[in-house]
Amino acid sequence: MAKQIFLLICVTISVLCSSCITNKDVVYLQDKGTIKQDSILIKELSKPYRVQINDILSINVKALDNELTAIFNPIEGTNSGSSGGGLYFSGFTVDLHGNIKFPILGEINVLGFTIKEIENKVKSELLAQYFKESAQLFVTVKLAGLRYTTIGEVGTGVQTLYQDRVNILEALANAGDIKQTGDRRDVLVIRQYPDGQKIHHIDLTDIAAMQSPYYYIQPNDIILVKPLKRKALGAGQTATQTLTTVASILSVLVSTYFLVKNL
Repeated sequence: MAKQIFLLICVTISVLCSSCITNKDVVYLQDKGTIKQDSILIKELSKPYRVQINDILSINVKALDNELTAIFNPIEGTNSGSSGGGLYFSGFTVDLHGNIKFPILGEINVLGFTIKEIENKVKSELLAQYFKESAQLFVTVKLAGLRYTTIGEVGTGVQTLYQDRVNILEALANAGDIKQTGDRRDVLVIRQYPDGQKIHHIDLTDIAAMQSPYYYIQPNDIILVKPLKRKALGAGQTATQTLTTVASILSVLVSTYFLVKNL
């Protein structure tokens, strides 16, 4: 009986001690030899975002005569696009067919177009139907905030950042960062495409993550952070916590042994 308890204690201590969360588990962008030392200046792989269904666009039209552009800018002077709540009601939402409804021009298909391409498209249509070249027309198109969702071992919820580009580290920091028990080695990015959703993986503990096409998030991305296996085992996050757990288990086992022995 004593030998069995001793073996059980040894196995328990071994499992718990190996379950401590180390620096390698929590430090971002470590140099793991995946990038040459002389190429730390990492080339970004971000591509221009192509508009998807349910995106909200802020479109601003300017010309020499501001009175002529008033109909195209219903929020100008009150809510100039800085508030996501305002743009939800007054912005241009991409419908299920990939269209937006624009004053005078009617429906314009923008699905799969970049922001620059939409600017050129709106400007061309306005010049063809409403303005003359002498009006010196200027069209600006922006996404009404970059909206994404975080779930799992991170601050959970729907987040919005009013920036043109956001990398995944910025997105996670805005959500409160990954918890110590979160798996940074395999973060899932669920991304929307015209034909459906795809799941992508990125290792945020490796500096090579900065070369990933998923390092920069896109609107409507879902970032899912799984728990480390160590959390499932119930081990402590630090050596001190682990030793406390071991001491508690050892105390219970010893008490049980003497109780059984004295029966």
